[in-house]
Amino acid sequence: MSLNLEKYQALATLLVQLRSDTTSTQVDAAALRQRVAALQQVFQQQIVPLADGDSRVQSFRTEISKQLRLLEIDVMFFQGARQASTAQGRLKTIGDRLTTLIQYCDAILQQKAEEEK
Repeated sequence: MSLNLEKYQALATLLVQLRSDTTSTQVDAAALRQRVAALQQVFQQQIVPLADGDSRVQSFRTEISKQLRLLEIDVMFFQGARQASTAQGRLKTIGDRLTTLIQYCDAILQQKAEEEK
């Protein structure tokens, strides 16, 4: 596995772990915000600098960047939720967004794996 693939795989693993934590445990809004900020940092430091001439991968990276920013907003809305039902709805939205991000990473990994064949 190339170094680039390992970085995308690491990001996907962090996303899966975060999604699992948001569905299986009592979620602390401040901790969730910190983890999303850490995800954003991993993306900015590890993924963004990768040189990739493939326009499809570049499109996925642009979408990942956009979805991460939206995830930050979702977490802020979750933090502001006052009612349990609202908080649950926000958590579902966060989970859906994480699923989308995982799918983008998987698509990149699949494409990269096919290119290496």
